[in-house]
Amino acid sequence: MAAMKKLLISALVAALAVFFGHAFLKVKKLLLVNRELPMKPLNCHYLKNIEFGAEDITILRDGRAFLSTGLKYPGMPSFSDEPGKMYVLDLLHPKPAPVELKVKGELDLHAFNPHGISVYTDEADDSVYVFVVNHPNSKSQVEIFRFVEDETLVHLKTITHPLLHSVNDIVAVGPEHFYATNDHYFHSETPHFLTVILGLPLCDVVYYSPEEVRVAADGIQSGNGINISPDKRFIYVSDILDHDVDVFERQDGEHLLFIKSVAVGSLCDNIEVDHVTGDLWLGCHPNPLKLINFDPKDPPGSEVCVLLLFKMHNCVGMCNGLKNISCRSSGSRTFTPTSR
Repeated sequence: MAAMKKLLISALVAALAVFFGHAFLKVKKLLLVNRELPMKPLNCHYLKNIEFGAEDITILRDGRAFLSTGLKYPGMPSFSDEPGKMYVLDLLHPKPAPVELKVKGELDLHAFNPHGISVYTDEADDSVYVFVVNHPNSKSQVEIFRFVEDETLVHLKTITHPLLHSVNDIVAVGPEHFYATNDHYFHSETPHFLTVILGLPLCDVVYYSPEEVRVAADGIQSGNGINISPDKRFIYVSDILDHDVDVFERQDGEHLLFIKSVAVGSLCDNIEVDHVTGDLWLGCHPNPLKLINFDPKDPPGSEVCVLLLFKMHNCVGMCNGLKNISCRSSGSRTFTPTSR
């Protein structure tokens, strides 16, 4: 009996040693502990009027950019107790300056907590719809606005659904139609930590329309940024924990067919697509440990990666590593390249 007990204890200790050893290696890989990022000084300047950075930016063909600011997110640093705000910025102006957008309609602005955003232009009447992921009081929902003159957003609709349980980012494909990424499967910390350590791909991409809501793609460790190709054929999803960008092709019925994964080598957050070339611009976190333990005296810095699109015989491919921009910023402001 004593020998059996000793054997069971030894087996338990060995199992725990294997688990914690695997966990250590997984966290080390996730946090990119051994990666060294060369610094590249950039000719940039801070944008005034935005003191606490922007979580997401999306750009129209005419050069106007929409920005979401003031996100409060569990486990991430927060720079202000004020509610979140939306801004618009004319990137073609010689001295671009963000302008805060007024919001009209039935929306609790005191609890406004904007995350990922997307813009859809209706070709029928040129109406511009702004989609915003919102986390009021730690909830997960999507707000749809119409952008009108005088820098105003008119709130049209709030969307909630059980499948939209931990939305991070969104890409609009119609006036009330979109794809959204979920970045968590479990909401409690312990099971979520275990899914990260074990590398379980439990997250998904959800398609929403007024007629149906369903999972369009799954098998993702943590879905973050999402965007669409200029020809509307491909959907791009950044799997921030897997350090890559997944490419999907839209199928009939708005199913997503997995095509390939492109390794980024960094924690890719948001994706913006060049309207002309189709290249992907990725906002990344080169040092996640510093991001979590944020110190304004020793900020984590930022990284911009570019995935260059190339076409050959009707096939679409991507290559990375050709362009890489890094910078050290305070993490609480937004900056733009300075014109030369």
